[in-house]
Amino acid sequence: MIKKDESVEITWKNGETTLLPNLWLRDNCACDLCRNTQTTEKLFQLAQVDVNLMPETVDLIEDELHLLWPDGHRSVYEGSVIRTLTIPQTTHLRLWSSEFRPQQFDYGKFKHNDSIAVDAIENFLSTGTILLTNAPTTESLEYLTPRLGPLRETVFGRIHNVVVDSTGYNVASTNLELPPHTDLPSYSWPPSVQALHMLVNETEHGESIIVDGFAVATQFRNDHPNWFDRLCCTPVPFRIFDDNNETFATQPIIQLDTGGKIAGVRYSNQTMQPMNPVRTGLTEFYRAYHEISTRINSDRAKAIFRLEGGQILLVAGHRVLHARKAFSANANRHLQDAYFEHDNIRNHLTVIQRRLRKIGNTSLQ
Repeated sequence: MIKKDESVEITWKNGETTLLPNLWLRDNCACDLCRNTQTTEKLFQLAQVDVNLMPETVDLIEDELHLLWPDGHRSVYEGSVIRTLTIPQTTHLRLWSSEFRPQQFDYGKFKHNDSIAVDAIENFLSTGTILLTNAPTTESLEYLTPRLGPLRETVFGRIHNVVVDSTGYNVASTNLELPPHTDLPSYSWPPSVQALHMLVNETEHGESIIVDGFAVATQFRNDHPNWFDRLCCTPVPFRIFDDNNETFATQPIIQLDTGGKIAGVRYSNQTMQPMNPVRTGLTEFYRAYHEISTRINSDRAKAIFRLEGGQILLVAGHRVLHARKAFSANANRHLQDAYFEHDNIRNHLTVIQRRLRKIGNTSLQ
């Protein structure tokens, strides 16, 4: 162990070395005085100590780090916990192209079998889409809330009926081809999960199309890094409205997280609005937009299949673009869709896994 002005360097029994800032150590004391052990909420306020705080003593006992602070407070840290925090906690993303088909899960088993629900949600988080089969052919998206969390309601409704309607306000209400897009880019935070429930599909053609926006954006980044950066930094206006509602947002087509990884794709050619024509860099933006549009609409990016009555397609709204081919208007085709949120799905995955571990531990006793 080496005490430094602003940190402590620890060499664990396995030979690994970890450099721990003094303020981080004090801020993350897990004793009853510093943290509510029931909720894990922090009680300690970092502003209570000097910014140049240093521990009086540092001891490594077995795999526990023991510190004594100048005010007499003692902190104990488990080495295994500290080492776990150094490992990035990320979901493995499986990127895909035209040969891909969503993994199928039985609707009833997804609702009532925790193990199958875990498999389905983990698959969804990895690929951005799954297909629920043998679902009712009547309105039932509300019944998914125990697994997916509450519906995300928008100003355009809670559950949307997509049928051919001559009075409809967008292309989805016709039998025309609907190109690949993400929904509601006109929201500052578009819904992050969408459920598309086919109640009946008796038409010819009208195949469903999905595109992995992360896969397209990743390859685009590799091939044209400068254009990729342009799509990340250029705000694009989107608008969706009807007689009673108006939504508008200006955001880049590609969003990155704090680590520079692709976190979202916002693409809707039909709802994109005119940009300032004298904006600096607009020519380069349009070259980049042309290229990524070409890739999104290419055959190699599109996974095409028929969505039948009694099937529910779940897509990650910030990743997977969806579309459909044109279809004949002389037969019945009724689709309902609703929105959910990614964070709520992750919540349910954690809760289900916790429940399964508890059952497993009980069975071993």
